[in-house]
Amino acid sequence: MTVDLNSDLGESFGRWTLGDDARMLDIVSSANIACGFHAGDPVGIRETVRGAVAAGVTIGAHVGYRDLAGFGRRNMDVASAELVADVIYQIGALQGIARADGGEVTYVKPHGALYNTIVHDERQARDVVEAVAAVDARLVILGLPGSAVLRIAEERGLPTATEAFADRAYTPEGTLVSRREAGAVLHDADDIARRMVTLVTEGTVTAIDGSVVSVRADSLCVHGDSPGATDMAARVRAALTEAGIGIEAFAPELGGARPATSEGTEQQGLAALDVKDAGAAPLGGVGRS
Repeated sequence: MTVDLNSDLGESFGRWTLGDDARMLDIVSSANIACGFHAGDPVGIRETVRGAVAAGVTIGAHVGYRDLAGFGRRNMDVASAELVADVIYQIGALQGIARADGGEVTYVKPHGALYNTIVHDERQARDVVEAVAAVDARLVILGLPGSAVLRIAEERGLPTATEAFADRAYTPEGTLVSRREAGAVLHDADDIARRMVTLVTEGTVTAIDGSVVSVRADSLCVHGDSPGATDMAARVRAALTEAGIGIEAFAPELGGARPATSEGTEQQGLAALDVKDAGAAPLGGVGRS
């Protein structure tokens, strides 16, 4: 039996440092790296990517609303054209940094308010799926079990994975308790570790009202900005290991050839880039084969 451990990283901005990415990368198997919209700047994001590559940790694009001031945790009614473009932009930015440093983005995990919104909001969920499919339909979408975004992704043939949150309380319906409510964020590392072992081995978690909820998870998340996040993550990993559960990335690499995008847009784009027939000189004297 194996499970993935993930954490939200690359969220520091300028002189403001959030979390201990270097230590967390020694614990987790997947890193959800900010893409500059809810948090992170290019230098810090690249530093985290380099750390992930060096540690052999899988890289995921942690896309969110354009909301630096609110850390991506404010609900937004974003128009479809804007949301699709924003998600494409963020994935592309992280792909560029990852490829420059020998890494690869293999999955997408929405952040904060966007993550919670697309559990139920069909329109925004479709927008996120459309954006991921437009970039690369091999990218795995990581989300909450039973969410609209995972259902829509599966209907379109995109790979998906489910996650549970080690440091968050659950409602009786199996969703996350809002951070605005008391008890939403858990802090007892030993209790959290026990909860996660039970979740992986039995597929259940105790909700905030004491009821037992069924939760299936391919990946467990420990938020990198929680107090004592690295100690908590280390305790969770140790407890899983002690229970005979291996730690393994759910999306270690992209599988197969990149599928063509819908309506032949990929082929159209390639045709537009073919300058030979247009009689234009290649930029910088470099031709295309």
